[in-house]
Amino acid sequence: MTERRIAVVTGGTAGIGRAVVRELAAHGWDVAVLARGEAGLKGAVEDVEAAGGRGLGVATDVADLDQVREAADRIERELGPIDLWVNDAFSGDLRYFWDIPADEYRRITDVTYYGQVHGTRVALEKMRPRDRGVIVQVGSALAFRGIPLQSAYCGAKHAIKGFTESVIAELKHSGSRVRVSMVQLPGVNTVQFDWNASEFEQHPQPVAPIFQPEVAARAIRFLADHPRRNLWVGFSTAKTILGNRVAPGFMDWYLARKVVEGQLSDSDGPRHGSNVFEPQDDDADRGAHGMFDDRAKSRDAWSWASMHRVALAGAAAVAAAGAVALGRRRG
Repeated sequence: MTERRIAVVTGGTAGIGRAVVRELAAHGWDVAVLARGEAGLKGAVEDVEAAGGRGLGVATDVADLDQVREAADRIERELGPIDLWVNDAFSGDLRYFWDIPADEYRRITDVTYYGQVHGTRVALEKMRPRDRGVIVQVGSALAFRGIPLQSAYCGAKHAIKGFTESVIAELKHSGSRVRVSMVQLPGVNTVQFDWNASEFEQHPQPVAPIFQPEVAARAIRFLADHPRRNLWVGFSTAKTILGNRVAPGFMDWYLARKVVEGQLSDSDGPRHGSNVFEPQDDDADRGAHGMFDDRAKSRDAWSWASMHRVALAGAAAVAAAGAVALGRRRG
């Protein structure tokens, strides 16, 4: 019997994190979930158990390092050594920078940035002595290019990228076999947009094109088995990152003109209230999907090609060799 591996997913009760929990459980992982909402934790554990695995929900505020350490100790006592740690927890706000209260801005940074710092620190405390394990940082195209109305989130994602690059280099220098990967995501159809702090009358929405959370979850599971430094999901992510490298001034102009309204929808939808200070899935499990199922893509050719690049390169080499051989015969 194959020994089951143990994964930890922070923010695993809703949205991308919830899709990751389901994806890992469906492929033989036991999964521990760190989040605040009791109903969401219960639902995530039930998802793991329905897939035949062992699930464990630990009520944790990832902004508190002591809570994260205590959660990891409990996970290793009850499930076993942690093989994979996915840092996904965050909170957000959809407002102009000058309208965001300072305490809320700090809280978003504490959860979104320091949550990943704390998760990485605790994961390394467990993994480095064993000299094995994988950490996946859930990032965003917005780690490379800030957009209007999301200064706190963008700042945190930029910080995560820089922090993670330092840790990767330090692990290489020390000869550690622990791997740290980043996945950079596009707009995703999650419940984030139902509980973003916002004062706009219109409902918040992801920047198009919108993808289903399962697209991100498949990429994260791929990194668990095939860790690499960075994986981009969605052509829109590649376009954003590369476009900002080539023409940042044009990006300023374009985003100012298009992306404020592009994050606001006239469609009616649930508004659960801000989850910045208090969870909004204590009394009801919100699941993985937001309100944009009719517009969200369930497949992504870009990340599929990236995950299969070795096979595609081999096929291209065979095709090129065949073309050369055919040309020689004709000659």
